[in-house]
Amino acid sequence: MNSSSFLFICFLGFSILAFTLKKGIPHPFYQPKDWPKPTYNFKGNPLDYEKFELGRALFYDPILSRDSSISCASCHLQFTAFAHVDHKTSHGIEGRIGKRNAPGLANLAWRKLFHWDGGVLNLNAQAINPITHVDEMDMALDSLMYRLDRSPIYSAAFKRTFGTTDIRSFHLVKALAQFTVALISENSKYDKVQRGEDGLRFTDQEKKGLILFNNFCSSCHKPPFFASDDYKSNGLPIDPELLDFGRMTITGNKRDSLLFMVPTLRNIEYSFPYMHDGRISKLKDVIKHYTLLDYSNPLLSKELRKNPVRLSENEQKDLLAFLKTLTDKTFLFDERFKYSTIK
Repeated sequence: MNSSSFLFICFLGFSILAFTLKKGIPHPFYQPKDWPKPTYNFKGNPLDYEKFELGRALFYDPILSRDSSISCASCHLQFTAFAHVDHKTSHGIEGRIGKRNAPGLANLAWRKLFHWDGGVLNLNAQAINPITHVDEMDMALDSLMYRLDRSPIYSAAFKRTFGTTDIRSFHLVKALAQFTVALISENSKYDKVQRGEDGLRFTDQEKKGLILFNNFCSSCHKPPFFASDDYKSNGLPIDPELLDFGRMTITGNKRDSLLFMVPTLRNIEYSFPYMHDGRISKLKDVIKHYTLLDYSNPLLSKELRKNPVRLSENEQKDLLAFLKTLTDKTFLFDERFKYSTIK
């Protein structure tokens, strides 16, 4: 056996070993203790680490946009809780500007509806909107499938993970969902205190803030997700330029005018700007917004009308201190969710 043959056999053996080890790596998704059962249909997309890796690479790859200039991660940055902090609303190819702020991504396996207006019913389909939307990636799905088929890297990756050389859109969205379903945030100070870990305790100010939160906020921002699948009006007047009527654009029902998703407050310290259109840049001003509302407004959610948020300046600071305990730096800097490519 010559040296070239020996090296090739060694390389082949190493590659097989690496592939075998990779197959044994667990998928990052897990069920936190005492959390409810996820709503995501895992039977339709069984957890698989290689598909997770493929989904992560696609999430960070601008190949998904028409001019290959932006990726999913362009509007969903990990260190800002997979939200978009550079602009009030999402920015697409060629500098196009969308109507809505890109919300943070976390704990999506437990959501029933997606987007600010609830226009998407499951996580697999969620990615189709930004990929095809004219103000975002502006990419036709058939053109994208052709592009992926023509890519030596992705054609091999889809063959390896899905066993097909004919890449279809359902393969793409399932791969992306394998990544986004893994984005679990449940290791903040709040969580550790609840679990009695590391001897952590709330400060006196944080305790006061928790009481205020339970009194005024938890009816909509429900633990453990600090979100809900409900759509509410928080008193924001319509932006005259964006003319975004929220859930009514999906249902056609006038009663749904100016109703928007109740977003998660997890990692809220880092997921600015705030509200569906990013009009508020600082968290303290979000809290102040609720103290200045006209509570006679009939469009305001019933929770707010029944229980007006009347907070002193010190109480606003206490609430802010508690909200910062929802920051999960383990999640924000988790190596498993960082930029990666398929090799």
